[in-house]
Amino acid sequence: MKNNLLLLFAILSLFSACIGDDFIDDEIDERLVVNNIIDSLQVGSTFLFETTFFNNVGQIEQRTINWMSTNEDVLSINENGLATALAAGNTSLIANTVLDDNSTLEVDFPLVVTEEEVVIEEPEFEERSGVIQTTTFYTLEGDFVLREETDQLVLEIAENYQASSSLPGLYIYLTNNPNTTNGALEIGRVNIFSGAHSYIIPDVDINAYSHILYFCKPFNVKVGDGEIQ
Repeated sequence: MKNNLLLLFAILSLFSACIGDDFIDDEIDERLVVNNIIDSLQVGSTFLFETTFFNNVGQIEQRTINWMSTNEDVLSINENGLATALAAGNTSLIANTVLDDNSTLEVDFPLVVTEEEVVIEEPEFEERSGVIQTTTFYTLEGDFVLREETDQLVLEIAENYQASSSLPGLYIYLTNNPNTTNGALEIGRVNIFSGAHSYIIPDVDINAYSHILYFCKPFNVKVGDGEIQ
């Protein structure tokens, strides 16, 4: 009977410790991203720009995007983001969308139209990195690199990684909202608590997420995160 009471006390202590750190704020700033920015285009050619909108909980949402060229004699662009280079010169492209509160979220970037041949190359494989940090009293730290490969990402956790092995059901995610697992991509359960290791993530763009996230899944409690720079 005594052993059962001690076990119950330990479980309740762990639960209350997790709950003590359970402050979830689902809302973040909306983001509008132009996925394929270029800086030059040849006269007479066209280019289709693509965008992604992340809502206030970090999820991808379809939105009407408005496009504008600041110099339409040099370059025109239609409502679908299709740009047509008309004459040599400079312009800026503006993409915006109207938010639910009637404010406007905007992205702009310069572009040069030239008579010379412009070769638009396929983007090289990218690499992003960051630092894992705990948001509780549990140990969780280390560096990481998110590396792009053909048709997959590799999340490499560095040798200096340390995590508390006493956490029940610790999982790792990719997310745009480090405060919740809602809309996050679950990578898997954490089974390694020290040293270098890696995760394979198929069919995900390297720029689709802004953070990695560690969550105590049984209690739905955030344990730590790392911004992907």
